[in-house]
Amino acid sequence: MNVFPAETEASRAGAGAGAEAGARSRVAPEGRRFLRGHRGAVGKLAAWSLLESVHTFLGGYGVARALDDGFLAGRTATGLGWLAAAGAGALLGGFALRGVFAGLADLVEPLRDGLVRRAVRQTLDRAVADPARTPDTGAVSRLTQQTEMARDSFAGLLLTARSFVFTAVGALAGMAALAPVLLLVVLPPLLLGMAAFLGTLRPMAHVQRRSLDTDEALADRWGELAAGLRDVVACGGQDAARARVEPLIAEQERLARVLARWAALRTLALGTAGRLPVVALLAATPWLLGRGVTAGTLAGGLTYVVQALLPALNSLMAAVGSAGTRLLVVLERFCDPPPASPKPPGIGPTAPRPAANAAAVELRGVTFAYGPGAAPVLEDLDLVVRPGEHLAVVGPSGIGKSTLAALLAGMLEPGAGTVLVAGAAARRQPGATGPDPRRTLLPQQAYVFTGTVRENLTHLFPGRTGSGPGDDELLRAVGALGLDDLVERLGGLDGEVSPRLLSRGEGQQLALAAAYLSPAPLLLLDEATCHLDPRTEERAERALAQRPGTLLVVAHRISSAARADRVLVLDGTRAVCGTHAELPALSPLYRDLVGRWNRAADE
Repeated sequence: MNVFPAETEASRAGAGAGAEAGARSRVAPEGRRFLRGHRGAVGKLAAWSLLESVHTFLGGYGVARALDDGFLAGRTATGLGWLAAAGAGALLGGFALRGVFAGLADLVEPLRDGLVRRAVRQTLDRAVADPARTPDTGAVSRLTQQTEMARDSFAGLLLTARSFVFTAVGALAGMAALAPVLLLVVLPPLLLGMAAFLGTLRPMAHVQRRSLDTDEALADRWGELAAGLRDVVACGGQDAARARVEPLIAEQERLARVLARWAALRTLALGTAGRLPVVALLAATPWLLGRGVTAGTLAGGLTYVVQALLPALNSLMAAVGSAGTRLLVVLERFCDPPPASPKPPGIGPTAPRPAANAAAVELRGVTFAYGPGAAPVLEDLDLVVRPGEHLAVVGPSGIGKSTLAALLAGMLEPGAGTVLVAGAAARRQPGATGPDPRRTLLPQQAYVFTGTVRENLTHLFPGRTGSGPGDDELLRAVGALGLDDLVERLGGLDGEVSPRLLSRGEGQQLALAAAYLSPAPLLLLDEATCHLDPRTEERAERALAQRPGTLLVVAHRISSAARADRVLVLDGTRAVCGTHAELPALSPLYRDLVGRWNRAADE
């Protein structure tokens, strides 16, 4: 009977060695960085663990002395005294264990919080880099199941690893103090079992990595099917849908069986490390007695092996074999992959180089439709916006104003034509992360988050932790947009912002102030003032137009168009651009919009 996994799995494990080495090379630096950032918690945990190791030392040493110096020598009181010392060591170990768990929490919880933040950041970066891609439903698995898996695995591995290290220190120091020859008997079989156990780790990590890959693929596949489940049922596509999911379920089942076979081998190695030292010590008893080792020393050595060293080793090997490999595979998913190829400094997908004397915005024959069979929202549109210009975009609801803003923001890709921002493609290259320094988009729903006023005003400013705008600049922005009363009511720049306690207009004002402070040369306002009254809206737009850079406003009031340098009127697939004074003669739609606005003003 072949107790090893199938040959194909062994070859697959070998093929995955390079991937595992790559995983370790990315995870190890992150792990060292995390531990360096929490030196205090690591030191606290080590101190409590060292105190706990005194219990291990006194356990075997006390038994040996109780026999040799007490009971076997006819001194019962001395024997009881040494046993009492061993018992006091147990109480001391219990006290130390309380501190161990407190130190453990100081490491485990920050790890989980960091992984949650990283999962959110990675998902948002991928969505920003490629907005048209299928939603990353595998992120749900990373944010929930895998972060908790990493937290529990890290806690279990750290707890058992430090227990083994400090228990081994206490036990080996105790055997060396009793009779160094005991180490010659115990260590060889112990190391042999550990070597056999370590040989199973790499293939098990490979299988677990493939299992997690399959789990994420299954989550993605199910997310796709769930989104169109009604259509699948209506079209009778249940069999086709099942055929897309069942192979992944079968693969998960197969990988679970493979993992179980490697676990059986790991158990065999565990038995070798956990039983052979005891057998070796008992078999060597006559030889040890012949070399002057006392019965008490033998009993103490056996106590160290059976009650301290082997239980700690068994726990460590079980934790490394399950939690350790699982932790490595999970953490790999939270580590940013290395770049595909080195790039010269300052040149890369995250920072397109602006062309000299380039237009702020340029569209060349742009056509866009939502779907291959849909009518175009924009068709053969040409537009040039000069640096520093203020352009308003008007038209009926649903005509394509927000679509134009999304194209300029790089969130949509045109079906035909070219969209340029500062002379470079508006849509960023795949893999680009972080904010685009060329533009800032403010949608109708203002982005305001729980934090201080200062944080809400500076979150669009790169390097805001140390090189962002100072208080004077922040207060000038607050005054320019008329937020003085709101900021004062919130408690100043360091006052707390609770989004649910703000009106939608107040939220838009804070978002507009953040845009005002943004260094991006292009501001895109997609009805970002729709919840403001006309007077507040006018003040905000005039302030934004006066900042260095270009302003493009998707307007919902003709008064916004009247303040702009030029106005782009979208009327179906037809577009007309001109000044507010010129357009009534050029566009019937604009003439009608202005007429209705004038009548409303007269009333």
